[in-house]
Order: sequence, then C-alpha cells, then structure tokens
Amino acid sequence: MELQQILETTGTCRFYRPDPVPDAVLARVLGAARFAPSGGNRQPVRLVAVRDPEKKRQLRDWYLPLWKAYLAPLAKAARDAGQPLPVIARNADHMAEHLHEVPVLVVVCAVLTDLYPTDHKLGRLSVVGGASIYPGVQSLLLKAREEGLGSALTTLLCVEEPRVRALLGIPDGIATTATLALGYPARPFPTRLARRPVHEMAFLDAWGSPLPTS
Repeated sequence: MELQQILETTGTCRFYRPDPVPDAVLARVLGAARFAPSGGNRQPVRLVAVRDPEKKRQLRDWYLPLWKAYLAPLAKAARDAGQPLPVIARNADHMAEHLHEVPVLVVVCAVLTDLYPTDHKLGRLSVVGGASIYPGVQSLLLKAREEGLGSALTTLLCVEEPRVRALLGIPDGIATTATLALGYPARPFPTRLARRPVHEMAFLDAWGSPLPTS
C-alpha cells in the first residue's frame, strides 16, 4: 500500500472479528512504535499487549462506566432534540460493550523520567510530554493498517491507572497513556476519512494566512 492510502484509510475500528492476531503480525505492529521520534531519543514508550480473556474483561469492566459517563450528555442532547444517537456514538458504544472481545488490547505506557515537558510552567495544560509518546502510537496504528488490522485509540482507561498498573504488573514510575484495540475488522476499511480541508488547519507565516496548495 502507498503511504498516502494508509494515512487516508486508518480510521477508528469499532467492530472486530474474533480471529486471533498471529504472534509475528503483533510483533511487527508493536515494533513499529520503536522508530518514532522521541526527545533525546530516550524512547520512553513501553507496550503491554493483553490477550488474556480475564484481564481483557477486567479492563472492559473499568472502561465501561467511564465511557457511559462520557456518553450520557450526548445521549441526553439527542433525546432532547428528538434525534437518534449519532452513528459514531452508537458504534463507539458497541465497542465499549464488547471491548473484552477485541483480540488484543494494548496498554501504552511511558517511562516518566524519560519525558521532558518543556511547557509545564506556561499556566495551561501541559501537552509537550506527549510528543515523545504519541508519535510511536501513530506509527503503530499505521503499521496495523498495513498489516490489515483495525485499531482504535482511547485514553479513558488512564483514569484507572492505579488499578490497571496493578492488574498488569506495571512498575512505579511508569504512566499509562492510552489503550489500543487491535484486531481484524468485521467491516471494510473506510475508503477515505472525513477530515477538515488543509486551508482550515494549516497556515503560512501567520495564523489564518492561507497556505498555497498548488
């Protein structure tokens, strides 16, 4: 596959076949995260792939109430408007209910001492530390697409970090930063993702200044 095709068709997968992900495929997909950039090449990312049915069920049980709380205002707004819940929300609800059935759940972790958040004194939410984590996540997701695997990224389970760390034996000094669902999709990949046009998100020399596209 061409890189552009991979980029434009790596959408969030909410429906998975029960087929197991072969060891070699999983190793290639997780290994792709190694090649992403990180501050000082410290490579803080660690990955815990969870196949054990009971551990996956426990992760689902912790995830589900977090998701339902997130969904509640969206569902209320839809009811108040006399409208059905949007398809994207219904699909996400299905995945939450069936999260334990996804063949592999990957808990993305980071070694905290290997992160250097240069923005932590700016008086706003610090986000820079993620620059050494989430490029690796994206590399993993793109590799999964190349291998024919569907994927979904969620950060809701980070709320339950202490219990997730205990369940998976994650040591002190390691943060949980995301959970990824991986498996063969039960529905076709999208042919093209719906995204805002370039001129709405990229500018030249100053905010709002049009970026030439040809």
